[in-house]
Amino acid sequence: MTYIVKPKLHHPALACNKIGFTRRDYEGKISTLCAGCGHDSISAAIIQACWELDIEPHRVAKLSGIGCSSKTPDYFLGQSHGFNTVHGRMPSVLTGANLANRDLIYLGVSGDGDSASIGIGQFVHAIRRGVNMVYIVENNGVYGLTKGQFSATADQGSVSKKGVVNSDAPIDLVSLALSLGATYVARGFSGDKQQLVPLIQAAISHRGAAFIDVVSPCVAFNNHAGSTKSYDYVRQHNEAVNRLDVIPPRAEIAVEYPEGEALEVEQHDGSTLKLRKLSASYDPGDRIAAMNFIHEHQARGEVVTGLLYVDRKARDMHQHLNTIAAPFNRLGANELCPGTATLDKINASLR
Repeated sequence: MTYIVKPKLHHPALACNKIGFTRRDYEGKISTLCAGCGHDSISAAIIQACWELDIEPHRVAKLSGIGCSSKTPDYFLGQSHGFNTVHGRMPSVLTGANLANRDLIYLGVSGDGDSASIGIGQFVHAIRRGVNMVYIVENNGVYGLTKGQFSATADQGSVSKKGVVNSDAPIDLVSLALSLGATYVARGFSGDKQQLVPLIQAAISHRGAAFIDVVSPCVAFNNHAGSTKSYDYVRQHNEAVNRLDVIPPRAEIAVEYPEGEALEVEQHDGSTLKLRKLSASYDPGDRIAAMNFIHEHQARGEVVTGLLYVDRKARDMHQHLNTIAAPFNRLGANELCPGTATLDKINASLR
């Protein structure tokens, strides 16, 4: 097996940000995702956002669950803290980490399978508690690691490459985040870096639960049942000495269109995604109006992108709980143990 390693050398002419880091300093390992995967474009947007914000990489904690999307934290901010949790459990681990050390910038990366199905309960409580984080869902509507089954965000009536029609109503994570009290809600498209980078930057600067749903097309699935070229067919009819998957490369889908306009984007499988970018006159300060706006355009078959809602006076979980300013992980026994008299008083109040 061959591993491709990125060279550690930097060209001396690479531009540096205000704290002396080049963009390369915010990169991670080489991606093992399919060529043309939208998730890699999201990683590039995160790298660009952090570099432009002059963030020290070691001040970032990136957490993920399981899925194609949850592999991506390995591909950006290689000098930051990282933790890959079990399927759907990223939000609770991130919540615990945030309680222990409030000084870090928390970046949760998940997918539609990880957050809208097995992890939806975790997603709900992290958002409603106002955990100070950036929660990014890389949303492709399928389970990529298990060969393309519909996820809970797949639109009703959409057709898989196997010809199966999805009969289930979708879960709209943006609407759910709004109803749960998220104080920063946005939707982006992985192919629109010009819009996505500032959305991520604003989310990092926001205090409270910031949620970004990023539509990220999957490029990989050509192994439908009945095909003699499918992975399953070849494995069943071949005495192989090892097990290999080869995914043909695809070109990245990228778009550029003005604010307030709609655009139909053809996907790799021939289907069409209809995007609408918010206009400059849109007011993101009204939660109810944002929910109505989303549903109005969903009825037209449009996916609205941009900053949908922000509460400029948001409070985070530490403010809700009235915790002290010092991170818990820096407190000693004297601060953490209130003493017998105080504990007796607390226990008495609960009787």
